[in-house]
Formats: sequence, structure tokens, C-alpha cells
Amino acid sequence: MTAEADGRGEHGGVEWVLRSAEAADVEVVAELRTVVMRPDLERLGRFDEHRVRQRLRDSFSPQHTSVIVADGTFAGCVTVRPAEDGLWLEHFYLAPGLQGRGLGSAVLRSVLNRADADGVPVRLNVLRGSAARRLYERHGFTVEVQDAIDVFMVRRPAPVPAAGVEPSGHAIGNRRSHPGPATAAGR
Repeated sequence: MTAEADGRGEHGGVEWVLRSAEAADVEVVAELRTVVMRPDLERLGRFDEHRVRQRLRDSFSPQHTSVIVADGTFAGCVTVRPAEDGLWLEHFYLAPGLQGRGLGSAVLRSVLNRADADGVPVRLNVLRGSAARRLYERHGFTVEVQDAIDVFMVRRPAPVPAAGVEPSGHAIGNRRSHPGPATAAGR
């Protein structure tokens, strides 16, 4: 069982936690960015090893960044910046060996649960043709606009159920013990 709303959990046998980033994390994050983005940037004809690292260094914001630690080791990061009308999700990178195992979804759910609780939309951009787009679409992101390189997406906040009410709208604890309609004989 996970505790994704708290920025920690277990998924697929991997225990993970989000910790606040520190300025000293910039180089390990820049290296991961280079590894993760290289295939898509090469496909788009835009890979420059120095530039990809420098862009991260120039925009790194420890106060808005969380480092993903899985089984006690650095596994990735995610940045969530406040924006004029919600939040901006960026620099969401996960080590290649951990991709495709549900950890990214678990971390993203943690971020989105907090945004939903605050009732704010989350925006991001992803490179055209990136497999990450499918992850974002599975979590409710839709395309706002796109250009030759980037796809800009948004996810509106999901309604948060009231205390004591399940997402289905049923009051917790007020269920019949069997399915189907109650009958006069069964009351």
C-alpha cells in the first residue's frame, strides 16, 4: 500500500520518498536530464550535451524541486513551480532503469493529489514524440497547444470527495452488506 499523498510510498517492490532538493543536487539532476532527454532530443535534431545540462543549471530551483529517492538511492526529480493560475510541472526525470515500472505514475499521483486538494490546474510541456506524453495523458492531461518541438498540456483539478464520502458519492459506512436492491422480504 502506498501513501502517495505524503510524497512517499511503495510501488512494484520499490520504496520511494520525495525529499527537498538542495543546491548540491544540481549536477546529478543535470546528468540525469542529459541521459533521459538524449533520445528524444537526438530524434528532433536538437541534442547538444552542453546545452541540455546548462539549461537545467540555469533553471534549477531547489525550493520547488523534490528529489525522488527509491530504495535509498537517487532515482530522479520533479519540480512543481507556482504559476499565475495553478502549478507548472517540469524537470520530471526518472532513472531509465526505473522507468516503465509504475514509479513515475506513483510520484505523479502524489503531485496531482496535492494540486487537486488545492483545486488548481497543473501545466507542463513535453517534447513531441516523447513516450512521457502517454504517462501524462493517462493521468488526465490534455493538449492545449503544440509546435514543432513541444506539446503543452494541462490537467484540471479533479474533484476532491468530501470527508466521509467515497469518490462514488456514497456515504462511508452506509452501504448494504449485499449488492442489489433491497426487497420487502429482505428488510
